[in-house]
Amino acid sequence: MLRPFSLAIALCALSACASLAPLPVKPGDPSACAERRQDRVLFGMNSPDGPVGEAQWQSFLAEVVTPRFPAGLTVYQAKGQWRGDSGQVEQEDSRAIDVIHADTAEERKRVVEIADEYKRRFKQEAVLIVSSPVRACFAVAAKPSGRVG
Repeated sequence: MLRPFSLAIALCALSACASLAPLPVKPGDPSACAERRQDRVLFGMNSPDGPVGEAQWQSFLAEVVTPRFPAGLTVYQAKGQWRGDSGQVEQEDSRAIDVIHADTAEERKRVVEIADEYKRRFKQEAVLIVSSPVRACFAVAAKPSGRVG
């Protein structure tokens, strides 16, 4: 007979396995899953001319990032550190964007263009791009059936 603690562990293990099961998707469902690419691009906010200001960052997003990925992206504020050409470990405020997109040469090129423009505009030594294949599924709200109660 299982003790209550052992039973709790068994239930947790079973529920974890269930959460890894594929999402139920009907053909033609807009929430259908697809193989995509996720790129996380990390930008340091220090520059030789001083910190990149919020207005400068917002302009960069509006002029460079959004036109390349108008379907959407996620922006994070972060703290980063790295060893630059000076050999010193530098700590700085950072921004990161996550973009989920079709895994094509054109889409990957757009990500590199974003990094290149940030380096040029803000005199950066580097911008980090972390790229991974992912399976993305949109969970969308169900449409009302029109039935009452």
